[in-house]
Amino acid sequence: MYDFLGIELKSPIIIGSGPLSYSAESMKKLYDAGAGAVVTKTIRKERAINPAPHMVRSINNSLINNEKWTDFEPERWIKEEIPKLKEMEVVTIASVGHTLEESSELVEKVEKAGADIIELVSYDYTDLIPMVKDTKKRVSIPIIAKLPPMIPNIGDFCKELEIAGVDAITACDSVGPAFRIDIETGRPLLGGNGFGWLTGEVIKPITLHKIYEIRRKVNVPIIGLGGCMTGADAVEMIMAGANFIGICTAPILKGENIISKIYKDFSGHLERLGYKTKDEACGIVHNYMGQTNERIKLEFSWDEDKCTRCKLCERVCAYEARKLKDIMELDKEECRYCGLCISVCPTKALRAIELEKPYN
Repeated sequence: MYDFLGIELKSPIIIGSGPLSYSAESMKKLYDAGAGAVVTKTIRKERAINPAPHMVRSINNSLINNEKWTDFEPERWIKEEIPKLKEMEVVTIASVGHTLEESSELVEKVEKAGADIIELVSYDYTDLIPMVKDTKKRVSIPIIAKLPPMIPNIGDFCKELEIAGVDAITACDSVGPAFRIDIETGRPLLGGNGFGWLTGEVIKPITLHKIYEIRRKVNVPIIGLGGCMTGADAVEMIMAGANFIGICTAPILKGENIISKIYKDFSGHLERLGYKTKDEACGIVHNYMGQTNERIKLEFSWDEDKCTRCKLCERVCAYEARKLKDIMELDKEECRYCGLCISVCPTKALRAIELEKPYN
């Protein structure tokens, strides 16, 4: 079990607010599939009317969407969906937004309906601190602030949220605006104004940076959300400084069974790497970031038995320094030690060895 703000979770995986959390029944399905908690679609004073289409697959395991908030009236969540979730014993995080006026009107009703935690969200991040302060006066359950990613000095801003009384932070929301074009017609692939927001594995490096910056400044728990598609991705989130792993796009594209697979693979990686708990790995990258390593000398190792002769390493070498014939050959005069060959090797036959002795 995993303690999150005084609530016992069966898993460190938290399903972010999105298409799959549109109702109590759909959230129960995600919970039964292995999630520790599920966040509702964002509840506002009025239901959303979404453009059509409002979701499109982009590159790799990524989506662009311009879906709005819940298409249920708030009364339905308060009178039907949240009480049903309480009855089904689903750990429920109620997403409420997007303005101070709306959160002031809704948070007490959501708490009374049975929500375990409230997650505040706004399109304008400057609304979040007033929303947190106001909500703290109105409810006794924990409060999370969900951040858009492009906040200037995000770590300092989160410190202000912590001072304001926030209990946890979700980092982060989708990235954008972004859009794709149907080349057959010249039209945007999405309806509405054509613009949407990017989610999935393509945004993971941005998410990791935001988690890292936030962890440097605050002590409250962080839910790392944005780009987690595998157990290895989840480990990266934790190593950057997250305490829990948020997922949303993965079960949309791969089905709810991916939830338990991510958790199993995440646990397997931690065990393989020698960590007894996720907390031991939390923020470990902070021990290494900022070190000057331009002068560290690397050597390459090649495991012939693992090599499949795919020649990807040779193909991507911009300096034509690497050649794979009967054996691996490296022209050390031409090699710049960029490391790309290592990162594309599918079997890890190529590895880098960091020498103790730096360049002179």
